[in-house]
Amino acid sequence: MFTTGRRETGLLDARNRKVCAMQTAETVLSIIQKRGVKKMPVERLYRQLYNHEFYLRAYAKLYRNKGALTQGVTGQTVDGMSLKRISRLVDLLRTEQFRWTPVRRTYIPKKDGSKRPLGIPSWEDKMLQELIRMLLEAYYEPRFSDHSHGFRPKRGCHTALEEVKYTCRGTIWIIEGDISKCFDRFDHDVLIGILRRDIKDERFIRLIEGLLRAGYWEDWKWNKTLSGTPQGGVVSPLLANIYLNEFDTFIEEELKPQYTKGEKRRSNPAYRHCDYKKRVAKERNDRIAYKAYDQRLRSIPSYDTHDPDYRRLRYVRYADDFLLAFVGPKSEAEAIKDQLATFLGKELHLELSKTKTLITHAATERARFLGYDITVGRDNQWRDSAGKRSLNGAITLRLPKDVLRKFCARYEQNGKPIHRGVLEQESDYSIMNRLQSEYRGYVQYYKLAMNLYQMTKLRWVMETSMLKTLANKYRSSVRKMVDRYKCMIETETGPRKGFRAVIERPGRNPLIAEFGGIPLRYQKRCQCITDSLYQLGFGRSELLDRLLCNQCDLCGSQEQIEVHHIRKLADLKRYKSHDAPEWVKRMTKLRRKTLVVCTSCHEAIEAEQPKSIWKGKLESRVR
Repeated sequence: MFTTGRRETGLLDARNRKVCAMQTAETVLSIIQKRGVKKMPVERLYRQLYNHEFYLRAYAKLYRNKGALTQGVTGQTVDGMSLKRISRLVDLLRTEQFRWTPVRRTYIPKKDGSKRPLGIPSWEDKMLQELIRMLLEAYYEPRFSDHSHGFRPKRGCHTALEEVKYTCRGTIWIIEGDISKCFDRFDHDVLIGILRRDIKDERFIRLIEGLLRAGYWEDWKWNKTLSGTPQGGVVSPLLANIYLNEFDTFIEEELKPQYTKGEKRRSNPAYRHCDYKKRVAKERNDRIAYKAYDQRLRSIPSYDTHDPDYRRLRYVRYADDFLLAFVGPKSEAEAIKDQLATFLGKELHLELSKTKTLITHAATERARFLGYDITVGRDNQWRDSAGKRSLNGAITLRLPKDVLRKFCARYEQNGKPIHRGVLEQESDYSIMNRLQSEYRGYVQYYKLAMNLYQMTKLRWVMETSMLKTLANKYRSSVRKMVDRYKCMIETETGPRKGFRAVIERPGRNPLIAEFGGIPLRYQKRCQCITDSLYQLGFGRSELLDRLLCNQCDLCGSQEQIEVHHIRKLADLKRYKSHDAPEWVKRMTKLRRKTLVVCTSCHEAIEAEQPKSIWKGKLESRVR
């Protein structure tokens, strides 16, 4: 009887695994997404970690990243990726023997001179994090606030700035906030409690808890992680949004109803009286009085700006930076700031940055949010076609002067443009392409700024620096470089002066690099800069098709197939064309940074075996 029960249980487990394997990743994500939309708890997420298709999708997305070949603590990278590695990882998860490895701690500099800690996970941990991210994002993304823009699909800095611009009209006080060391101070117990509230799968919860407390490796010593999310991990931005969504919910469900009342401001009695006098003067044909009252009307607000029955509070957040636009007295704005600090401290165990959390008068001062200066317009003389002073109360986004000076300083010394010595060994095409890409990045980010035209100074500085770099390379003068590279660049707004470098290639299209040709025109709206890619209908990668064919590209073997990766095709230039190994010729010809090979061929590649070995393998393949 006992034996029969065990057999039946085994058959049921096999049947469940079969059903799980039959479900495509797209089907699973769509089901999870529907439960997220309905705010229903989700169950049995851990069993989805057995689905090989998720790992293939994670691999297809991550292998292109520069960090895929960066080693963690174990030394594992994407190089040598195979279906066998996926199966081994799934077996460890199925038996719950998988353990997260500590991340390798490194540091990157910040603007204020301090350093930000960054954790580099191993490749298999990174791939599993991507799988967890897909599952969690499908469930939580429909539940996130519409006012949250950081690390979310189809959202970014520009969407956050556009929301500020078009929804915060008439703002009096701006509360610009920043959470001090936000990502380093996330309380693990609070985060696990939030996840456990929605995810009814303890195995999945324990897996995430193990990730948070895996620790980090620094100076050959393991250290505990008592708080925070592993910065540098694939799933860390999503976990941060799940954590800070509690902050969004508090503002939307408690603060906004508390500080939002009245449909509109009451009319200003002084404005109505002056308007009445103006109409009377018009009826009497008294032009002098009419002009006097009309001029006076321009300086009087039509609504009562101190109406005690009218309040508005609007909110926008990008990662740990947030902005609240408030219509009301300053005393209430300070009360809002205190309530935010109290909630963060008691509920989320976080702290507002005292130096970066400020209350700014929108009309007379400038608030800083996502690198832009934000003010409220004031112009009583200008009127639109309807006769309204539409500029009054409108949000204005501007490029800060100190930011512009900082950009220019990167290409200057003692206030003058200087050549960039690190680029002198590059080709003319690379020098010009590098400077153009940097300049385009500055312009594209600040294209919502009203004073974008002020970047003409940055263009001149970068152009002069580029010409000096070329002149220093050829031991020539800037004037000769101008005559050599100047051209007219066709743009959507007409031809513009610029510079062009061309590399001719026999039988192929030439390589062309241009500097200039980017109009400095303010745009009311622009395409957003997205922070992540999220789609249920993820297309099949060409690399996956080659891997699933299970055949070595070099010797034709169908045993122990894996993928060889390189960082960039330029790394192959170290091999001379007449004496390059066969794998180098194959990757160069196909213009691919990946090559599907068997284990023996991969070992030969890693050892950089002589050309004769590949010749022998190819001859045996032909036979």
